[in-house]
Parts: sequence; C-alpha cells; structure tokens
Amino acid sequence: MPNCPTLQPDGDWGTPHPHENIEVSDYFQITETDNLTASHKYNIEEFVCGWGAAFVNITATFPMNKVMFRQQLHGITCYKAATQLRREGFLNLYRGILPPLMQKTVSVSLMFGLYDYYNKAINWNYPTLSKPVTQGLAAMMAGSTEAILTPFERVQTVLQDHRHMKKFHNTLHVFQELRPYGLKEYYRGLTPILLRNGPSNVLFFGLRGPFKSMLPEAKSQLGHTVNDFLSGAMVGALISTLFFPINVVKTRMQVRVGGPRYPTLKTFRIIWRERGHSVRHMFLGVHINFTRSLVSWGIINASYELIKTMLPQLS
Repeated sequence: MPNCPTLQPDGDWGTPHPHENIEVSDYFQITETDNLTASHKYNIEEFVCGWGAAFVNITATFPMNKVMFRQQLHGITCYKAATQLRREGFLNLYRGILPPLMQKTVSVSLMFGLYDYYNKAINWNYPTLSKPVTQGLAAMMAGSTEAILTPFERVQTVLQDHRHMKKFHNTLHVFQELRPYGLKEYYRGLTPILLRNGPSNVLFFGLRGPFKSMLPEAKSQLGHTVNDFLSGAMVGALISTLFFPINVVKTRMQVRVGGPRYPTLKTFRIIWRERGHSVRHMFLGVHINFTRSLVSWGIINASYELIKTMLPQLS
C-alpha cells in the first residue's frame, strides 16, 4: 500500500511524517535515547550542585572541624584543643584546608551525583524493586564509590596533626613523602571510611525528606532554604554523632606515617584500652562535632537545593 499524505498539525496535507515508516520498536529506541540524554544532563547538574554546596561549607566550617580533630586524636577537651590552635597562630588556622577542599567538594559532588545516577540505573534495570530498596542501594553504592578519595582525607589528617607541622610543609609534600610506602599507604583507614560512608548515605537520603516534611510549610524561596537548612542540619548532626567512634578509629589509623598497619578492630581495641574502656571518652569531641555537623550539613543541604534552583536560570 502506497504511503498516504500525513495530516500536519495545522490541518494541511503535506509530505509523509519523517517517522511514518519507522517500526514501533524503532520508535521506542528513539524515545529511550532521548530519555537517556535528558537523564545525563540532569546528572551533570546534580554533580555541580553537590560541588558548590561543599565548597561553601568547607570554607565556613574548617576552623571548627580542626578543633574537633584535635579532640578526636588526643582525647583532650575543647578548651585545650582551641588553646593549641591559638598558640599556633592565625596563619596556621587554615593549614591543611586544601585536601578537604579538594576531597569534600569532589566527595559531595559524587554523593549527590552518583546517588541520582545509581538510583536511575537501578530503576531502569530493576523496575520491580520498591522505592526504599532502590534508594537505599543507590545511597550505599554512592557512598562506597566516594571511598576512592581516601588519599585526600589521609593527607588532611596528617597535616592537621601538630606533631607533623615541622616535618610536612603542604599537601603536595605529604603526597610525595607517602609515595615510597606504596599505594596502600594512601589508603590507610579505608575500611572505617567504607563503614561510615555507605550507611551514612543511606540514612541521609532516607531521612532528609521526612525531616523536611515535619517542618512548617514554606511559602517563599527563603522559607524553603530555611527548611532545607534545618532538615539537613538535623539529619547530618544525628548521623555524624552515630558514626563518631568510627571517625575516631579512622583518625588514629590515618595519622601514622609508615610503620605497621593495624586492622580497624585492633585499632579500636587500642583506643578503647587507652581511654579506660569508657564510652564517654570514645565520644570526646562529639559536642563540637554535633555543632559542626548542624552547621555543615545545614549549609550543604540548603546550598545544594538553592544552587539546583538557580542552575536553570543561569543556563
């Protein structure tokens, strides 16, 4: 049967439609390609939003994080940790910011971007899975992928320890000094990071929506930003408190340069013994960690959502 003219949208009879001779299966292939292209663009935006949110956060909270780090490492009070930093001077206050700035911006970018990517990939390949299971798997996979950035966290830990101030000058110097020890030295502390990243991502992406829904309904952009800050702050502070002992173990493992590599469990037992088998002492520094996380994750969540609303206007 010969091709018949096709009725155009304006009602005129014209030439055959360009897709008129395409089989149904071919049409769906075109649709899938279009959908994947749109999905790819959306994923890029997620990475950009995560990067920007982390940049704002790190520059604002680094001094607070440094005080907490000293408490985790030495088991000292907040006052003593702050006194150490004051004696070292203002110029050294931001010593070591480059590794967390590099690591955290990329890490949070991966956190949001890969969560979105894995979520769509799992939905596409396993559409029968329930939404909570899909989101949980996506969050766990995104958190585990972030662990490839362990070397940056490792270098940050070395630079923040005052015992290394005269030995290591900057980020590049630490990377160079670790090279003779091999690749494993860069990834010292990988196990506790994996134990922290995956489960904490699951909790963050699973709770930030419900937490926000409990807040008064926002009537303006400012209201939405405030609610995003509060929900991110509450969820982030809760998660960081739950995983605080894991960070204590991670810090102890990563601060050493060279020497034996103790497993995670053995490191925990050493710290547990040193701190008098006290749960309270394992949480030394948790109050400032809680405060820092309130501010930090509030900033990250609010900045992420704000940048996400701004990107379409800038493009």
